[in-house]
Amino acid sequence: MMIQILIPVAAMAALGLIFGVGLAYTLKLFGIKIDPEIFRIISLLPGANCGACGKPGCAAFAEALKKGEAVPAGCVVSNDEARRSIAELLGIEHKAGAKKTAVVLCNGGMRAADKFVYRGLRTCKAASLVFGGQKACGFGCLGFGDCVIVCPFAAIKMGTDGLPAVDPEKCTACGNCVRECPKKIFVLMKSSSNYYVKCSSKEPGGVTAKACKSGCIACLKCQKACPTGAVKVESNLSKIDPDKCQNIGKCFEVCPTKVIVKRSDER
Repeated sequence: MMIQILIPVAAMAALGLIFGVGLAYTLKLFGIKIDPEIFRIISLLPGANCGACGKPGCAAFAEALKKGEAVPAGCVVSNDEARRSIAELLGIEHKAGAKKTAVVLCNGGMRAADKFVYRGLRTCKAASLVFGGQKACGFGCLGFGDCVIVCPFAAIKMGTDGLPAVDPEKCTACGNCVRECPKKIFVLMKSSSNYYVKCSSKEPGGVTAKACKSGCIACLKCQKACPTGAVKVESNLSKIDPDKCQNIGKCFEVCPTKVIVKRSDER
């Protein structure tokens, strides 16, 4: 029995040695050299290989930086200190960007009605192919957690309310959830913006109210209450302009369905 176990282990070890020697010989034979500066850039990158920069991985992004085809800010996963170090290494100006995190523009979940019982593959992408999904609101979260799976930083988990919850401390704004969600309910928002409308429905208020108990009904109360003109109701949906918003919170106070949320309360 012991011999049967040792034979494949020894065989794998021998193959590893052969391939290692072969690779070393090939590198020496063809004179393949790796730019040491690229190695230094890679060491400053997070190593997540998430693809948020538009490149297949951190090594490819490092090469693009070296060639001047990308800028350090292109890696949204890195912190500002790492981007500053890369800029200094490349001899270019560092420009600090505003920190962003992902937010979920849906307040339905368990509070939203279903139009049928879905019994197919338990993914949002699969469910969305069946009449747009099981939710009566065609804009709402389907609740199967595709976003949780694609987040490389474990920043998203499904809550007991049937909605994904984003941990702002872990979120790096890589955008994987934004790209994966078939309902497009994720957006990247500046961390300085404390209020947002947690809804994506553009149906008339009466239709939204029947489908979801906590959706935007376009009542205009938030728009009238905002002293800075940051809140506008367009296409039956309230929107907050982050450039005009001063985080006063009047819209949050008057919203009858509590669809305008305070980010500091979610943390």
